[in-house]
Amino acid sequence: MKLLLDTHLLLWAAGQPKRLSSATRALLGNPENELFFSAASMWEIVIKSGLGREDFQADARVLRRGLLDNGYKELPIGSDHAVAVETLPALHRDPFDRILIAQAQVEGMTLLTVDPVVAKYPGPIKLA
Repeated sequence: MKLLLDTHLLLWAAGQPKRLSSATRALLGNPENELFFSAASMWEIVIKSGLGREDFQADARVLRRGLLDNGYKELPIGSDHAVAVETLPALHRDPFDRILIAQAQVEGMTLLTVDPVVAKYPGPIKLA
């Protein structure tokens, strides 16, 4: 299964793995699953860290390198992803979450999220 992790899950997997549920740790540790992170998550970390958000305090360069070194694949943002955002219902206003949802839908991936509002969107989304 192709799994796209939301930004909080990426931060927790890299720096606070005890925050992940045992089911989520099992998904991430299953060698049959392909793990992906979005360029949007790196952008979100840089933006929100710069705004002083405590829950986004991470060095995006170090995080990106660590994810790649640990077998994660990077998913760039394409215009097909951007256009797909238009079709999403207005359940959530966060543009970073909305692009992650669109990417998962376009790419046929399962989005793992800790956000119960994001999990209400149609498509392959799993609440972690």
